[in-house]
Amino acid sequence: MPTLSGRQIAGYIRARPGSTTFMTFGTSIFLIALGAILKFAVHAHISGVSVATIGVILMIAGAAGLALSMFFYARATDRRRTARTTIVRDRSPDTYA
Repeated sequence: MPTLSGRQIAGYIRARPGSTTFMTFGTSIFLIALGAILKFAVHAHISGVSVATIGVILMIAGAAGLALSMFFYARATDRRRTARTTIVRDRSPDTYA
C-alpha cells in the first residue's frame, strides 16, 4: 500500500486480484474538467463534429462516474466496518460430542 511519510494515502483502495476496478474520483473530476474546457473555452470548428456537444457528454459521463464511485466507496466502507465486528455465540458442551 502506498505511503506518504509512513501514513496510508487517504482515498487509496487497492484492487484485489480478479476484481473489477471502476472509475475513480480523480478520473471523474478529470472528465468533468475536460468537458468544461471543451464546452466553454474551445472555439474551434470541426466539420461534422460539435466540440461543445462532446464537452457536455464528457461532463455528464464524469458526473455519473463520480456518483457511482461515491456509491461504491460508501459500500466498501460499510463492508469494512462490519468486517471488524466480532460475533460470539455460546454453544452447549455437547456440541462437539
